[in-house]
Amino acid sequence: MALTCSSGELAQLLGPNVLNSTGAADFICSQFNTVSDNFSATQYAVDNTYLLFSAYLVFSMQLGFAMLCAGSVRAKNTMNIMLTNVLDAAAGGLFYYLFGFAFAFGTPSNGFIGKHNFGLKAFPSINFDYSYFLYQWAFAIAAAGITSGSIAERTQFVAYLIYSSFLTGFVYPVVSHWFWSVDGWASATRTDGDLLFGTGVIDFAGSGVVHMVGGIAGLWGALIEGPRIGRFDHSGKAIALRGHSASLVVLGTFLLWFGWYGFNPGSFTKILSAYPAGGYYGQWSAIGRTAVTTTLAGSTAALTTLFGKRILSGHWNVTDVCNGLLGGFAAITAGCSVVEPWAAIICGFVASLVLIGCNKLAEILKFDDPLEAAQLHGGCGTWGVIFTALFASKKYVREVYPNKPDRPYGLFMGGGGKLLGAHLIQIVVIIGWVSATMGPLFFVLHKLKLLRISSEDEMSGMDMTRHGGFAYIYHDDDDTNKNGIQLRRVEPTSKTPTQNV
Repeated sequence: MALTCSSGELAQLLGPNVLNSTGAADFICSQFNTVSDNFSATQYAVDNTYLLFSAYLVFSMQLGFAMLCAGSVRAKNTMNIMLTNVLDAAAGGLFYYLFGFAFAFGTPSNGFIGKHNFGLKAFPSINFDYSYFLYQWAFAIAAAGITSGSIAERTQFVAYLIYSSFLTGFVYPVVSHWFWSVDGWASATRTDGDLLFGTGVIDFAGSGVVHMVGGIAGLWGALIEGPRIGRFDHSGKAIALRGHSASLVVLGTFLLWFGWYGFNPGSFTKILSAYPAGGYYGQWSAIGRTAVTTTLAGSTAALTTLFGKRILSGHWNVTDVCNGLLGGFAAITAGCSVVEPWAAIICGFVASLVLIGCNKLAEILKFDDPLEAAQLHGGCGTWGVIFTALFASKKYVREVYPNKPDRPYGLFMGGGGKLLGAHLIQIVVIIGWVSATMGPLFFVLHKLKLLRISSEDEMSGMDMTRHGGFAYIYHDDDDTNKNGIQLRRVEPTSKTPTQNV
């Protein structure tokens, strides 16, 4: 709240015994207003610095995606998948600047799509500063990065360029407008008070907006392309085409974990905001709680996956644990700011089971996603949207979304079913919108023979055939026809060693 000073009122308080009370009051008020303006400028500076730092954290997730993708594919496709991650950021930056931000947040607008601020026209303003654009761009390219994992090791480079530009410039911005813009038809922050089911959708950091969009787009790309050569044998049995570096997978996972502390807590966009309770408790406390719920959900999912996969496969698999961890993060993203820490543990536990179940279903249906991106982000993101509608706390919902004091909250917390109804609608419309836009795009690219590489290039590896050489002096297990040092797996023998007599 802005502080004000009235020289007229102050002059009356000074009384007749003060010489030139009006002049004294004017001077005091001018000094007071200067201090007030400085406080206001300091608040803007602190909040923008916080948002910029969060944007840098979210952008660092691109390095995490790159490492995760590189480790999850075979060595012969490493340069290709790394280049597509660079492309997602570069093409996404240009197209989000030209169109995406305007479609997402250009206000005033209608409930479907934004229509102002193309090319950041009229920036900065009372509504947005440059830090806000940078933060939202980092989110947009995260969605594109998810999709690239689903179609790895078999997709033409031109297809990456086309889909990445379309996704970050149009498909994703429209969804983010629906649920995050003050004009969006299902937004919880809608300013006219006409909220969906009296609540709007509480998708705080994007289990639906980011993860479902990227996951469903990847689902359609992988479905239309078909599985990689050798992923299923002639009888339909799944054959593991393992990534070449568990070390890169772990490195990428930790980088993504680090970046998630900008993804979820950073979605507050401001830190210097007091709550009515005052004192030590304010938005900074909610930001800390959000980091805690994020940590607990991911940690629980990782441990659940560790033991779950041990029971199912008999192995302690680090790649599965990393994917389970990320599944927990994707699930908690929607409700991270409005649930209790204990509820985050439930979120992570169920997210792990969802991921394991989706992977099993994908194997049965002969669906091939090298990074499990559709299952992880699409499946766990969907669970996260439902979870929030079940466990959102009354207290936290009304602190984080104060524009409607009597807003419905989680069903299991006594808040009724209106929030669940809104979130089910969110799931349906995201699936419908992404399917109606990205599905036809991938289909047209397929028909124009611009989507999948030739079988010869796929067998040889895109690093050699499309990018001029391998990323390493290294050979996969299936490259037995190439010259070079071969790594042979040594199996233990069952013979009992002889003993000296």
